[in-house]
Amino acid sequence: MRKRFSIITLLLINWFILNAQHVPQHISYTQIYDYIDELAADGFIQVNSVVRPYTRDFIAEKLQEAQAYTDKMSKRQKADLYFYLNDYAIERDTLPKTYVHWTDKKSFDLSLVQPSFHYTDSNFKCRIVPLLGMDIIANQKGAVVKRWYGADLQMDIVNHVSVYANLRDNSFNGSWFLSDKYFPSATDKMYGARLSQPLFLNNLPGCEYKEASYGGDYSDMRGGIIAYCKWGSIGLIKDNITWGDSYNCSNILSGRAPSFPMITLNIKPVKWFELNYIHGWLVSNVLDSTNYYLENVGTDTEKKHYRPHNKFIAANMLTFTPIPKLDLSVGNAIIYAEQNVQPAYFIPIAFYKSIDHFLTKGTRTENQNSQLFINISSRNIPHLHLFASAFVDEIKFARFKPSNPQTNPISYKAGFNLTNWPLKNLSLVAEYTRSNIICYKHSIEPLSWKSNSYVLGHYLGDNAQEIFVSLRYRPIRSLYFDLSYTNAQKGNEYDYLRSNIIEIISQKPMQDVVWKQDLVSFDAIYEIFNNCYAKINISYNHARSSQPSSEPIEGEVRLTAQEYLDRYTPVFYQGKNITFTCGLNFGF
Repeated sequence: MRKRFSIITLLLINWFILNAQHVPQHISYTQIYDYIDELAADGFIQVNSVVRPYTRDFIAEKLQEAQAYTDKMSKRQKADLYFYLNDYAIERDTLPKTYVHWTDKKSFDLSLVQPSFHYTDSNFKCRIVPLLGMDIIANQKGAVVKRWYGADLQMDIVNHVSVYANLRDNSFNGSWFLSDKYFPSATDKMYGARLSQPLFLNNLPGCEYKEASYGGDYSDMRGGIIAYCKWGSIGLIKDNITWGDSYNCSNILSGRAPSFPMITLNIKPVKWFELNYIHGWLVSNVLDSTNYYLENVGTDTEKKHYRPHNKFIAANMLTFTPIPKLDLSVGNAIIYAEQNVQPAYFIPIAFYKSIDHFLTKGTRTENQNSQLFINISSRNIPHLHLFASAFVDEIKFARFKPSNPQTNPISYKAGFNLTNWPLKNLSLVAEYTRSNIICYKHSIEPLSWKSNSYVLGHYLGDNAQEIFVSLRYRPIRSLYFDLSYTNAQKGNEYDYLRSNIIEIISQKPMQDVVWKQDLVSFDAIYEIFNNCYAKINISYNHARSSQPSSEPIEGEVRLTAQEYLDRYTPVFYQGKNITFTCGLNFGF
């Protein structure tokens, strides 16, 4: 009896250790994601990387698994392993090693270096980290100063409920522009500091700016509550997510759009199958003329304040692992814009296009916007990660015939990451992305593959292609060098005009390259101690546009070369630029 009780106790302890602090690790912390990917490529652990973010307890679990292979690791890999284990100490039911701190060495630690508060006992865990940082970005046009501050709070209750909140206030200051040649007025300088806009073709995080005389401010609030157990979780969160393997920008869900609220479900009952599902509330940025508030009712100053149109997303991703290290994923999604949520789209394993037809065909009304996803990831060859993904907006197999000029509105990506071979601590990444005409678009704007007007998929949008190559070197613990080259091209811009859609999709993709950019970038990042970073970036970019030479058609957005450049590139980066960025921050 005593022996049986001991066994049950050990099983319960193991249960709790493997399920602590089920909080998403934000995708902006690229260093830990790259390290986890490196461990997987070297065969020390196995991960399904099609859906991110990972949770902190998942990362802690994988770091602990990797400890069994320290005899096969390089000196730098081992140093990184112990460094990251310290950052995920509370997930391992212990306190991290900190400096200049006050602690009882059992349950709590209040530290000034690194700034943080940790508490842990059998029923409650808590982690609070302040966020503070500044980047100075300068080229021949002047300088933009970005600063942010806030706090990150994470709590875990009885090892089955996690609550987290992350709030940061961001500011872009453009008052240091040097030349009136580019920015002749204060207003122009203000907008010149706004480097991320829905139409800009760059990979910077999306945001909704508030007005500011010096540039732009925006706040970013993420958080959620998640109930979980060993084989799955369900949560209500507001966060950024990525679906699809990629090292630069995914073509399914890239995470670039501002975070949005969603219900999440993750189920992994066996090693060979995993289900991920979301139902999200997107921001349409389209006013609904039937929905408004009334101000000063019954007076001469009565005014209507129109509200945005509803917009929802339901999506699932099913991953099968027929053999170790080979993940085959398939999923689908629907964007719908009804007055209220549709219960049928809360079914986690469903083909949403079929449900859509069931709901709309009887009344002969316009259906919603559905998509299909495919992702393949293989780490079966030592040190090599091969991956490919496809976003299918609509498909007809007759369009694949060479004699058919029509193209299917799909996006596809393929690439590889070669790690620690033939040289230790060196990685080579290469990927190619191609998106066809009107991929991500819809004739009804609230049904487009967007949120806050940012494309949910690849940042280049439709009718575009990108070549990305990166050489990454990590010589010592937490020191990260990255030399990359990006060739991005954008073809003719078309609206989804249903009356002429056949002619539009019959145009040759990339017939005219109306915008292109070459970008060479060198990054050096050093994590001084956990959650404290110093970084330097030197980049050369050449962004230019040209006038299309083909005959315009109905539905094409035909602009001058300068109008294309203004549409797709902030003035700060137009033309040829050598840009220097330096920054220091706590948190990420």
